[in-house]
Amino acid sequence: MTFSQLLTILRARYKVILTTLLIVITATVAVSLALPKTYRTSTTLLLNYKGTDPVSGHVLAAQLVSGYMATQMDIVTSRSVALKAVDTLGLVDDPAFRQRFQKAANGNGSMRDWLADSLLKMVEVAPSRESSVIEIIAKGSDPAFTAKVANAFAAAYQQLNLQIKVEPLHQASQYFSGEVKTLRAGLEEAENKLSKYQQDHGIVSTDKNLDVETARLNDLSTQLVQAQGQSIEASSRGSQAMGNGGRDSPDVTSNMLIQSLKASLATAEAKFAMLSQNLDRNHPQYQAAKAEVDRLRSELNNSISSTNNSVANNGRILRQREAEVRAAVGAQTAKVLQLNRARDELSVLGKDVESAQHAYDAAMLRLSQTELEGNANQSDVSVLNPAATPMRPASPNVLLNIVLSILLGATLGLALAILAELANRRVRSSNDLLKVLQAPMLGTIAWGKPARRSGFSSLFLSQ
Repeated sequence: MTFSQLLTILRARYKVILTTLLIVITATVAVSLALPKTYRTSTTLLLNYKGTDPVSGHVLAAQLVSGYMATQMDIVTSRSVALKAVDTLGLVDDPAFRQRFQKAANGNGSMRDWLADSLLKMVEVAPSRESSVIEIIAKGSDPAFTAKVANAFAAAYQQLNLQIKVEPLHQASQYFSGEVKTLRAGLEEAENKLSKYQQDHGIVSTDKNLDVETARLNDLSTQLVQAQGQSIEASSRGSQAMGNGGRDSPDVTSNMLIQSLKASLATAEAKFAMLSQNLDRNHPQYQAAKAEVDRLRSELNNSISSTNNSVANNGRILRQREAEVRAAVGAQTAKVLQLNRARDELSVLGKDVESAQHAYDAAMLRLSQTELEGNANQSDVSVLNPAATPMRPASPNVLLNIVLSILLGATLGLALAILAELANRRVRSSNDLLKVLQAPMLGTIAWGKPARRSGFSSLFLSQ
């Protein structure tokens, strides 16, 4: 079938096409006017999403926008949000909705659940592309109620979003409260152990520089060094005093009395020598001079012996002093070592107290933070554009339906015209005749309807 043949068929069957088109348009208009009107409105929400662990307080890795938005859309259309919206609108106490529930469910089941299911059928959620904005769309027959439903879902979603954020914080706060009590008890126990240990061992300070016993040990060590030096010196002097009768020892040579006796003895010996040359042994002067020399020599020997004995006694005293100081140093060293061991144990207990204090402070800080965040009433959801009462119904769209019915009616009319032509094929052009008879065509007669004649022209022709 060529295009010219198609035009010929459409020209011949135009009544079928027009009739079909009119029927479709009329039916569409009638159905559009008969259908109930549906109103559409929407609420736009902005999501300020962030990730924070309510227990540790650490900032988590940012969620993928697509996954987060999908999660929030599922939350908006959840039964929990719908139930909160039912409570916000107060539909349970509405007599009209009670009557509808009685007719629909015959009083069986929960009215809140039935209302929540009914509201969920009215609501759908649409996300914005590449943004944190979602749109809550509500559709219904009552424009005012539809707007209330959209706003109620937005408010219910805000409440649930805040509840989802706050409930973990409340649980974390309870957890930290218990931990704080446990850590406080541990801190008190560690402090009591530290205090008792200090009392039992008599340790006032853990600083070794401020320890009296260590200072005493240092003082005794100094005294021991001095005593050792003095003992060595006394031993050396004693050795010299024991050699050569002790006459060449420094203590003897430095003794003024001995030097005086030596001088007197030398004088007496010189006098005695002179007298011994001139006098006999029995002479009184000779015997007096000899007695004087013997007396001075005896005094000198006694003085030297006394000096050497004094040096020897001093050496013994110094060695005894050295031994006593050494014993005192040993005892003080043992005492300081024992004190150091006690101080080391005390340091461990002090570190336990410090660790318990740090843990307690950290728990108290997290407890304060979680309590502050848990008492916050700020949601991450903000309402950008609340739903307004729609003035015009969203459906049915009569004008759009008429346009669609024109396209459908024209298409259906063309199809019916072609089917009718195929069912009752006619010769409508010379090409059709050639195709049917398969014979050459000699000529064509152009035929048209006779023109209508007016009264004046017929009168003229009759004359």
